[in-house]
Amino acid sequence: MKTSRPIKGFTLIELMIAIAILAIIMGIAIPSYTQYVLKSGRAEAKTELYQGAQALERCYTRYNAYNDGDCAAATALDGRMSDNEKYELGVTEISATAFKLTATPKGSQAKDTDCTSFALTHTGQKEANGDTDAAVIDECW
Repeated sequence: MKTSRPIKGFTLIELMIAIAILAIIMGIAIPSYTQYVLKSGRAEAKTELYQGAQALERCYTRYNAYNDGDCAAATALDGRMSDNEKYELGVTEISATAFKLTATPKGSQAKDTDCTSFALTHTGQKEANGDTDAAVIDECW
């Protein structure tokens, strides 16, 4: 007399359904995660700009000019990469009484098409994507 043993394992249909569910979840999760990583990378640009502005303010306090020859802050900032190399910093305008610092995304951060650049001036005026519009600044800053 034969005894039937229960069949163990998965059928091909069950396996294909599980793979399809996994593909749908990954199709939603990966783009969301990518956007989250890009948004978190923006904090690096803001931090670097604020630190650069503080260095230039110290120069102004000490030498009464942002571009004094004894103050190396401006030349140290221009063309420097941020700590995690996500942004390239620049000094686009500098005079004795004014400056404008910029941060341009590089590497993987360059995929951030919503916020393609950041800027900060001596008055604390913020820019994003070359625009001073409040909605754009709120989105990026």
